[in-house]
Amino acid sequence: MNQRPVFLTRPRQEPREEEVPELDIDGLIAIIRRQWRVVGLCVAVFLALGIGYLLAAVPRYTARTSVLIDRGNRQVVEQLSTIGGVLDDEASVLSQVELLRSETIGLSAVDRLKLQDDPEFMAGRRNLILAVASDLRSLLQVGQWLRGDSQSGPDQIEANRRQALAMLLGNMKVSRVGRSYVLEIAFTASSPRLAAAVAGAIADAYLTDKLDAKYDATRRAGNWLQKRIEELRQRSLESDLAVQRFRAENGLVTANDRLVSDQQLTELNSALIVARADTARAQARSDRIEAIIARGQGEAIVTDALDSSVISSLREKYLESSKREAEISRRLGQGHAQAARLRQEMAEYDRLMFDELRRIAGSYQSELEVAQSRERQITLGVGNATDISVTAGETQVQLRELERAAETYRNLYQTFLQRYQEAVQQQSFPVTEARIISRAVPPTGASEPRLSLVLALCLALGCGFGGAVGAFREFRDRFFRTGEQVREVLGLEYLGSVPLVELPTGSRPSTEPEKGEVHRKNELSGFATVHPCSAFAETLRSARIAADVHIDRPHKVIGIVSVLPGEGKSTIAVNFAQALAGSARTLLIDADLRNPGATRALGQHAEEGLIEVLLEGQTPASAMLIDPETGLRFLPAVVKRRTPHSSELLASPAMARLLAQVAGDFDYIVLDLPPLGPVVDARAIAPRVGGFVMVVEWGETSRKAVRDTLNAEPQIAGRCLGVILNKVDAGKMKLYEGYGSSDYYASRYSHYYHENAS
Repeated sequence: MNQRPVFLTRPRQEPREEEVPELDIDGLIAIIRRQWRVVGLCVAVFLALGIGYLLAAVPRYTARTSVLIDRGNRQVVEQLSTIGGVLDDEASVLSQVELLRSETIGLSAVDRLKLQDDPEFMAGRRNLILAVASDLRSLLQVGQWLRGDSQSGPDQIEANRRQALAMLLGNMKVSRVGRSYVLEIAFTASSPRLAAAVAGAIADAYLTDKLDAKYDATRRAGNWLQKRIEELRQRSLESDLAVQRFRAENGLVTANDRLVSDQQLTELNSALIVARADTARAQARSDRIEAIIARGQGEAIVTDALDSSVISSLREKYLESSKREAEISRRLGQGHAQAARLRQEMAEYDRLMFDELRRIAGSYQSELEVAQSRERQITLGVGNATDISVTAGETQVQLRELERAAETYRNLYQTFLQRYQEAVQQQSFPVTEARIISRAVPPTGASEPRLSLVLALCLALGCGFGGAVGAFREFRDRFFRTGEQVREVLGLEYLGSVPLVELPTGSRPSTEPEKGEVHRKNELSGFATVHPCSAFAETLRSARIAADVHIDRPHKVIGIVSVLPGEGKSTIAVNFAQALAGSARTLLIDADLRNPGATRALGQHAEEGLIEVLLEGQTPASAMLIDPETGLRFLPAVVKRRTPHSSELLASPAMARLLAQVAGDFDYIVLDLPPLGPVVDARAIAPRVGGFVMVVEWGETSRKAVRDTLNAEPQIAGRCLGVILNKVDAGKMKLYEGYGSSDYYASRYSHYYHENAS
């Protein structure tokens, strides 16, 4: 009973995850080696264009003049002018650069030299193309004049001035020299004389414009100041009158710059202090003498008592009587009549002294009352003066405000009057903060075109354009070139490459084959056996090792497939089978019933083959051909008519029986299968195949097409033993081999081995 064989499959290697790209020096060198011809061609083209431009270009000359914004004139300008001081900041210097580029300076230079009437200046850069354009424009202007459409009069003159201005600004360059205050003016013209004249005219126009601007500013300032002065004078008079009127209305009379009320208050305060001191002194004297009288202290002394002649006389008499009374009492006794009389006199004297003290106390009391009355009057006067001063102080706030306004208008009037006098004088001072430090002279050599700059620019453009074209070509190169691309894109093993073999004309064998033997169409059908040391044979040996490793069966069914027709899978299948036949029993079956390439290469003379075995029941041995040199058995596919159901034949039980029948007789069964892209035949027979070898044409088959096809065929992709790059151009392949890669060493070894073997 026939059973479907079970095959050992191996997991397909997943493509590598994208990593962060690193700078690949070897890859860049390889790209340069591949694209250097394109870059060289672009460089040559651009250099040719540059040389043509140099030959056709008219030489032009550049004259330069330098203007200094002189900081040394600062003091002079500041003394003579208060308008338009010296420039200090960078923005102001850059503003002067823009002023030099302005239409005002340009038109001034045009009018100064009458450039609109200078044919040499108006002709501009007379190369061939511009000359033709100018002639055509002249013809058009003549035609307009004949039709009466041309401009005339002032409009034409202004148009010519504007055209000259545009040419002047287009050929002028103004730049700041470093971080200095020097501005360089460069003008380029077709002659050295014209270039120097225009550059000098621009600098002179700039200085003249600075003077005119200062004069205009001063004149406008003087007119404005004159109007302002009249207004300030009127306001100053009005403010002074308001101050005087306010003083009169509020009684704010002053003497020695002080209000009279303030002076009176000061004097009353001083008098009040004196009055209070006098009252206190009178009160103290009165209190003292009253105390003496109240205590009856006759011996107590006050100031006025000492000054009183009455008291002094009475005291003398009292003392004299006291002396006599003491003496009499001592001699005659105290009871003596004379002593008693003296004591009575002493008592009388004492009474009289107290009476005198009472009179003095009365005078003290009168002085006290007078002092108190004066203090009260002065206190009342201070109160009245204080009220008046407070009222005057409140009124003075308004007065001071009016005085400040009057003082402000007075100062403004004086200041503006002084400025007006200065402005009138400044109109005649030809002083600016700019001066020419380097006059323009006719240049001795042409500045344009610059040979080195043009050639360097053309070289850079050529390299850039060539690099862009080369990069585009590299980007558009979407084919397989190296084994690394096979591993990265497909995740499959790279078995090797088969170089493109050029066969000489008339390489077919001259002898006729015998019946049952293969007939090689050309040397390519057995190239691997004829050249066993070639890269072709080495790649096939790699495919055999992959089959031995990954197909765990005593007989190995190997399918040779490709994505598109014409990739050389039949040639690979034939040579692979012959290489296997040299050391093992091998059967090659042409299973491509749509386009039997192996049959055309080995069995064009065959009359029956695979179709007859499957449909008519013939024995496989009767339809096989034998290669007498290698012992290869070949079952061709003789297609006598179109076979629309080829996939059903390959998937039929008859095909399964055929493979089972020949399995015991052969170690390797190689199937030349149809391409995967256009037909499904390979998918139909995939379950009966132990492994597939994918053949991809080098530099022709898209990587995306191969990847998408394998993703759509998981059975084939999972059993794919590896990929062979076919029809490799050995000369171009060297440009894709990175130093140190497996392709690099494989190609070097194959070349070395081939030379030694030959």
